[in-house]
Amino acid sequence: MQIGQWKWSGLAGLAPMAGVTDRPFRQLCNTLGAAYTVSEMVTSNPELRHTKKSRWRSDHRGESEPIAVQIVGTDPEVMADAARYNRDIGAQIVDINMGCPAKKVCKKMAGSALLADPKLVERILTAVVNAVEIPVTLKIRTGLSATHNNAVEIATIAEHCGIQALAIHGRSRAQKYKGYAEYNSIRQVKKAVNIPILANGDINTPEKAKMVLKETGADGLLIGRAAHGNPWVFQQIHHYLATGKHLPPPDSETFSRVMLGHIQALHEFYGPDNGVRIARKHINWYLHGYAGVKNPLSVEILAANMRKLLTIEDASLQLNELQQCLRKIA
Repeated sequence: MQIGQWKWSGLAGLAPMAGVTDRPFRQLCNTLGAAYTVSEMVTSNPELRHTKKSRWRSDHRGESEPIAVQIVGTDPEVMADAARYNRDIGAQIVDINMGCPAKKVCKKMAGSALLADPKLVERILTAVVNAVEIPVTLKIRTGLSATHNNAVEIATIAEHCGIQALAIHGRSRAQKYKGYAEYNSIRQVKKAVNIPILANGDINTPEKAKMVLKETGADGLLIGRAAHGNPWVFQQIHHYLATGKHLPPPDSETFSRVMLGHIQALHEFYGPDNGVRIARKHINWYLHGYAGVKNPLSVEILAANMRKLLTIEDASLQLNELQQCLRKIA
């Protein structure tokens, strides 16, 4: 798998997710085997570039190459300017979001809402590709709904415009994250175009990764929600695809070290006040998916501690309480 000059070290990368794929999580997933990571989507609106949220999302210090930044918007020239701006502050790949199904994004005719207007899609892609010399990629859904599947049409436009890789989430805009992803549409796109195709959606185990690669013919995979609280999923998939064997889940010591390190990194990145609040969802994901919680007593202990862990306001206290909880359930 390769995007422009950038060769992947494996077949599974981290999908961009708003509110999740910040710099601490990207760096962690990269360390644990993600072959590629993409930033949270950043607005193309120049008036919002210097807000606190935009500054966080545009911080790539210390990241491994390539630095891939996802932009979102509806105006071709504004999107082109956003691509140039992000290139100038460090982006080495620009990804265009035409896959987000969130209401607040789609009501502005951005994200997956753009799939309703192939002509505008073409204008945006042409403007962005012509604006920068670095690779431009695109992420889409299968279409607006099950009865309006135009993934092949959009993919053909993307290839014609110079898009260098296309990621497809196997759901329609209308489906959001409900039900199950389907992979037939990805397979049809792969047969129709010659650019690299990345499959995305419901890839949550090494076996599923292998199946999706075989069923779609995709060149690589993007892992989204399966990485919540489980950044080891990338090395597990990589090992299984290479050997056909499973890596054991992380032991309690490794789990605690990685989780606590991630939470501390969030505190440092966002500051103690914002970091505490942002860390809560990660704590919830980690602990509810922890393989070490194997017996009813551990489950009971976890339930008793979870409410406190998710309401603490102090960073040091959050880490201390988390350490104590991990000792009890180990």
